[in-house]
Amino acid sequence: MLPEPEPDNLPKDPVIPVPLPEPHKVTMLTAGGLASLLAALSMLGPFSVDAYLPAFPRIQETLHATPLEVQQTLTAYMLSFAVMSLWHGALSDAFGRRNVVLVGLIVFAVGTLGCASAHSVHYLWIFRIMQGFSAGAGVVVGRAIIRDLYSDAPAARLLSMVTMIFSIAPAIAPVLGGWIVTLLDWRAIFLALLLFSLGLWWVCWQHLPETMPVERRQPFNPRFLAKSYWAIFSSVLFQMKSAVVAFNFGGMFLFIAGAPVLLPVHLHLGPSDFAWLFVPAVAGIFLGALAANRLAGKMHYGRQIGIGYAFMLTAVTGSVLYHSFLPPALPWTVLPMFFYNFGSSIINPSATLLTLDLFPHIRGTVASCQSFITTLMGAIVAGIIVPAVDYSVLAMAIGQAAFALASLACWMVSRHYRRKQALA
Repeated sequence: MLPEPEPDNLPKDPVIPVPLPEPHKVTMLTAGGLASLLAALSMLGPFSVDAYLPAFPRIQETLHATPLEVQQTLTAYMLSFAVMSLWHGALSDAFGRRNVVLVGLIVFAVGTLGCASAHSVHYLWIFRIMQGFSAGAGVVVGRAIIRDLYSDAPAARLLSMVTMIFSIAPAIAPVLGGWIVTLLDWRAIFLALLLFSLGLWWVCWQHLPETMPVERRQPFNPRFLAKSYWAIFSSVLFQMKSAVVAFNFGGMFLFIAGAPVLLPVHLHLGPSDFAWLFVPAVAGIFLGALAANRLAGKMHYGRQIGIGYAFMLTAVTGSVLYHSFLPPALPWTVLPMFFYNFGSSIINPSATLLTLDLFPHIRGTVASCQSFITTLMGAIVAGIIVPAVDYSVLAMAIGQAAFALASLACWMVSRHYRRKQALA
């Protein structure tokens, strides 16, 4: 016998709505907090470069590599950093600033773990390339974030504040690296860097805002990107103003990348003595950025940049004259780095903002192109120029002077071109 059907008017089980997951809420930061976070993202670069410089002899011994093969781990990093710098900004213009930074940190962490476990110098090259592909996301996107949120003097102040905080990294990275390689092993340097990158990912997940809303994002397609890159790289003003920052960086990086020869060979210092070079170098960066922060909005960009060049040219002139007649010695060999970096740090924030403002609708892509030129300069310095001049401190000083003069020439050409445009 079949059961009787239930009447339709019986009460039905209530339908309980399933709440949709809320989007992750970002805790907004103050200007100082944002500057600290963006500076920490920028620190990945100097930590990846400077921290393992004291470990070059240990890496060479452990991996049975030649000095040139170990030196090329730095070149591989710089080249991959430069190439990928072209894409970080364009990706952030299309998919959002925050997303690019978070994905970049994960890729960097994987590459860092690979460096720590590499069993040959060739594997170390591969994972250094992976680090280079991802480490620039914070630097490039950070500049775009600042320009998204601020303009004119406030942007210059925040950018110089980032530089001030960021300048701590090149000072402590080689010192920490020297301690770690003395007490533990060179692989521990990369493990420490892995922990730093993972912690930084968590802080960005909690606090990094998205400053590129969906309605302002640019399409990520070959035609649009090709037009954007062509417009940027064919601009004479972009070429000259980005070259100002690149040549300034090249002059500084010549001594940084040459530190594994400069300090132990020419100055007879050990792995734990790298602070002799990096402390004055970073003090110049910090105090120069502080001066730029104070000068922002109080004088024209041109006058501020002129003050910076006065310090840079004084530094390289003194270094060349000293090493022309006297042997390398402390503190005279490293002291010019303070004044060179002081002047460079006065110049760079203004030159960077002037470059970004050339194409305000694609600032992320402009930041990428500018970072590409600067990092490519670093790769050329590390891979070609340093091996050619590190036989002599005088040759290194002359090289730094050449970079300073090239930077000044680019700035003067950009001003002349701008005046011609204004009269046309």
